[in-house]
Amino acid sequence: MDYLDNGNNKMAIQQADKLLKKHKDLHCAKVLKAIGLQRTGKQDEAYALAQEVAALEPTDDNSLQALTILYREMHRPELVTKLYEAAVKKVPNSEEYHSHLFMAYARVGEYKKMQQAGMALYKIVPKNPYYFWSVMSLIMQVTDGSSKQSKEQWVGHHRKLLSCYNNPSLPQSISAQDENLSKTMFLPLAERMVEKMVKEDKIEAEAEVELYYMILERLEKYKEALDVVRGKLGEKLTSELQSRENKCMAMYKKLHRWPECNALARRLLLKNSDDWQFYITYFDSVFQLIDESWTPPAEEEHSLEGEVHCSIEQAVNFIEERITEESKSSRPLRGPYLAKLELIRRLRHRGCNDEYKLGDPEELMFQYFKKFGDKPCCFTDLKVFVDLLPPSQYTKFIRQLLDVIPLVAAAENEVALPGDIKALQQHLCVVQLSRLLGIYHAMEKKQKLAVVRELMLRYRHGLEFGKSCLKTELQFSDYYCLLAVHLLLDLWLEGEEAAVWQCLTLLEEGLSHSPSNAQFKLLLIRIYCRLGAFEPVSELYSSLDAKHIQHDTIGYLLTRYAGSLGHYAAASQSCNFALRFFHSNQKDYGAFEKIPEFIAFRNRLNSSLHFAQVRTERMLLDLLLEANISTSLEESIKSMSLSPEEDDIPWKDLRDNRDLTVLFSWDPKDRDISEEHRKLSLEEETLWLRIRSLTLRLISGLPTLAHTIQPKNSEKTAENGVSSKIDTIRALLQQLEVAVDSGKKFLEQKIQVPYPVLGPPPTRMAGFFSNGSCQCQTSLFYLVSDIYELDTNGLEDSAEIQERIGNSFKSLVERLTDLFNKCKGDLIEVRDGTLKTHPNLLENLVFFVETISIALWVSSYCDSVLRPFKSNLQKKKKKKKESSVAMPPVFTHFLDYVTELQTLTSNVIDHIKGLEIILTALKLEELSLKDTLPLQDKDTLCPGAGWQCMKSALAAQKPLERAVAVPAWIETHTPRLLSLLLPFRCWTPLSCP
Repeated sequence: MDYLDNGNNKMAIQQADKLLKKHKDLHCAKVLKAIGLQRTGKQDEAYALAQEVAALEPTDDNSLQALTILYREMHRPELVTKLYEAAVKKVPNSEEYHSHLFMAYARVGEYKKMQQAGMALYKIVPKNPYYFWSVMSLIMQVTDGSSKQSKEQWVGHHRKLLSCYNNPSLPQSISAQDENLSKTMFLPLAERMVEKMVKEDKIEAEAEVELYYMILERLEKYKEALDVVRGKLGEKLTSELQSRENKCMAMYKKLHRWPECNALARRLLLKNSDDWQFYITYFDSVFQLIDESWTPPAEEEHSLEGEVHCSIEQAVNFIEERITEESKSSRPLRGPYLAKLELIRRLRHRGCNDEYKLGDPEELMFQYFKKFGDKPCCFTDLKVFVDLLPPSQYTKFIRQLLDVIPLVAAAENEVALPGDIKALQQHLCVVQLSRLLGIYHAMEKKQKLAVVRELMLRYRHGLEFGKSCLKTELQFSDYYCLLAVHLLLDLWLEGEEAAVWQCLTLLEEGLSHSPSNAQFKLLLIRIYCRLGAFEPVSELYSSLDAKHIQHDTIGYLLTRYAGSLGHYAAASQSCNFALRFFHSNQKDYGAFEKIPEFIAFRNRLNSSLHFAQVRTERMLLDLLLEANISTSLEESIKSMSLSPEEDDIPWKDLRDNRDLTVLFSWDPKDRDISEEHRKLSLEEETLWLRIRSLTLRLISGLPTLAHTIQPKNSEKTAENGVSSKIDTIRALLQQLEVAVDSGKKFLEQKIQVPYPVLGPPPTRMAGFFSNGSCQCQTSLFYLVSDIYELDTNGLEDSAEIQERIGNSFKSLVERLTDLFNKCKGDLIEVRDGTLKTHPNLLENLVFFVETISIALWVSSYCDSVLRPFKSNLQKKKKKKKESSVAMPPVFTHFLDYVTELQTLTSNVIDHIKGLEIILTALKLEELSLKDTLPLQDKDTLCPGAGWQCMKSALAAQKPLERAVAVPAWIETHTPRLLSLLLPFRCWTPLSCP
């Protein structure tokens, strides 16, 4: 076991073999050997050995635990259930084995069996936790929100996911999903089971009360749930701060008992006037009571929770009292001041602000800044309320804030700088507000450049305050650098091409001082990808150390560009990272009240848009990289469990889990990411996913149309089921046409609402349509249909079909040639010392490789159909002893097509090799950024060439890979493209047609 723990799997196998020579029937040794075999890639041997032991139904703990570990590594949790089912039968009174069986059922979602196992365990060992395990199993039969269809789709997801790792599939478990059934059977049964324990006074733990509360809430018995929380059982709710009060508040809201809601919120704010959630509840309840014209009773108490405020005057006085109390506090509290601004906002919305004279928002925000401006949270606090300021007062407000910041100028005409960290934080807050209010956006180019110079001066000065910071800590002045980069990005969008290169310089400089600053890395990733330089991106993304759910929320930053820029190895690796996370999200559950959250989380991941995308792209990538022209394609498709008939993407339930705000933005609302942008991006991603999914399914259908030597007729094909295969292909082709039409219409609509530069990255759909790849691929699949029709009807009386096929061959060569022409051009353009990249050429080249691969797979199918026809004609020729037999034109058409295809691929290979020569000859020293962005007092960026400045600024990094990344950028993907195209160069499908 030590060898396995240390990763020495071969030695572990050897030691296990030694033990087995002495003790042939030592189960544990066999299982340990199986684990070693599994970890060395010998899955079949490991599985066979494990099943040999499992068939003996072992009951010793060592063997059972070892088999459990093995089955988990095999991703076969259903085998663990069978293992412990057998153990429980042999040792029926074992608490440990019953417990393991329950947990095994939990891992595969067998909730009904969990319930039974829980009750069986409780009968053996009557402990409360086991009883409530059974109750929770009932709730889980209700809580698992996915439908049976979604459950089946989820299983399909994992079958294909696991096939990527050559692992067997997971079993399917079905839960009750009907809402009416849950409310009439499962939940009432769970309620009765808990009530039995309540009546017998057997409730012991807080988790049991939480479970009871959860059941009543799901049954919409809000009054009963409130009584539980307020009663004796509620006294057990002590693990979380204000747990009891929060549950009461939730039930008051469900019951629309606004007086109690208001009184409880007021009482909690008297205890802690800095708890923002209760201010929101307080205001909501006040205005609800006003709208309902509620008045307190004359003699009785206002509510169960005490005094109620039901007028605006009372709300205003309450907030003013909180501010007065705060002034006496030893610790400054932000809540009361922000609550006053929130109340002003709500009163303005109701059109009655002036009546109550709460004060001028501008003055209140100014006073707030004076009190809390040195806190990093000051900007995010005020950001919410800037809409209270009139646009005409923006500049005045900013000047007012600047006047109270203690800045010191070394000389008369020099920039006044902060003397300490507090002053720096205050000034940073003002700069961020300036950007948010649109002041920078309204500036001319020269003014923006002046602001960039000032911000970088302040950034470098601020580094003095962070000399003692650890590498894992951020510098206090990092935001200055980020804001300067945002201004440069504005200039880039306005046509200043050199600005983007200066962005890279500043970001790399910032990263050298703050190696852990994720914003620097994320911005670098976005900019490098926009420029087409993917080589540094992998390292940057890896340094982010993304964990767990982040593979779903920010993984799109990597997967969107890796494959499209020709970095197939990086694309495969990034897909693997994401797929491993999605596969491993099936975890054991914790406390009772958290189980619904875990199930909802699991369902959200199973319906993840990003999950569906990486799975589809990974399979397309694997086919592109690994599948040979004919036999290997069929084997690859079989190993992936792909079927053209099967569509397991939950289209109706797809969830966009991407974090589109992961990059900081200080833009005004009209320039920032809007809800419309999010909707458009989701629609675009879904349309592109549908196109890619249909393409994958169409490719997977090619091997199913294999030509049989026996003569065909329509009746036989129907009997053999082959016709249904072509019907599937044709149906998928129609769906692809619809998806393409929808995509084109969408792109016309999207032009009206372009994404912000730091918003969601667009898909590859626009390039797919514009460069001709779409037309080529669609034509190829239509050609498959025509070839099948020829195969079915035979060569006689098929002149029309042959002519159609011949025209298709000619058209395909023309379109492929046109696509190749769009791959030509300068990847790097240097004009007047300014560098510009053309990443669209790379994307076109990648699309060409994909399209030519499909063309060759289709050509292989054509060959499989035409070759038997040719062979039959030659046999007839020999029998009739004729010197010449007229060859059908389809053979000539196909031979010409293949010849031109070979010539085209040879030209592409030569073109890629030519790119290497051009890039090698490129003199990077001649690149210059002068005269375009004078960020210093001189007319040039720095003395000498701009490239030399870039190198010195990035001395701690890898300038060639980071600053421009030209050689690495091309060198990395060129061998892959060559390796894809070279095998096809010498392929001759028909030696003598």
